[in-house]
Amino acid sequence: MIPVYNEGENVVPTLRGVVERTRTRPLEVLVVHDFDEDTTVPVVKRLQAEMPELRLHRNTLGRGVLNAMKSGLRAARAPYVLVTMGDGSDNPEDIDPMYELARAGADVVAGSRYMRGGRQVGGPLLKRSMSRVAGLSLHWLGGVPVHDATSNFRMYSKRLLNQVTIESTGGFELGIELTVKAHLLGMRVAEVPTTWRDRTAGQSRFRLWQWLPRYMKWYRRGLAGRFKKFS
Repeated sequence: MIPVYNEGENVVPTLRGVVERTRTRPLEVLVVHDFDEDTTVPVVKRLQAEMPELRLHRNTLGRGVLNAMKSGLRAARAPYVLVTMGDGSDNPEDIDPMYELARAGADVVAGSRYMRGGRQVGGPLLKRSMSRVAGLSLHWLGGVPVHDATSNFRMYSKRLLNQVTIESTGGFELGIELTVKAHLLGMRVAEVPTTWRDRTAGQSRFRLWQWLPRYMKWYRRGLAGRFKKFS
């Protein structure tokens, strides 16, 4: 599932990467857009002739990346749903290993920049530093079994999605919310190393200071889960 906002031709390498560099079949690539005039829509329609795996889905929950992701998670028909961005920042070669872990019983599989073998290329220094500190501290102090808390490059089981209510209200906090909830419910959470690359075209929709308080809500809940076990 790929949320998009006026990516236009920028989305082509992402779509080709997902379809051509994964062995997992059957495969559905759900491209979620907010409005019919989105510049990504005609590009996807053109590519559908050669990549029948592509399916367009219009988000009807309200504009914004969170609502696009929520709408896509609802519309996805497979037992496992991967979220990846349309800007080419995520590595499609990691999808197959993530799928294998999901099939083996993991309800959340994270693409992790901060575990052994993972890395991050580019991006603002402050954002990178805060993300790394959050992920590693939540792992070591909170006991959450992933090293990367804030990435949205994640695969979820429908079992998890059908069991929890999404409380996130904006931005990209969905990944940390579902990961923390799965962990607190005793579900299996796993990770694979991945390389994340900052976008080279288009404009990022990430708003650090606007969304930071929302991230902190789930960060605190993840930490609290460890202390509740010892209380």
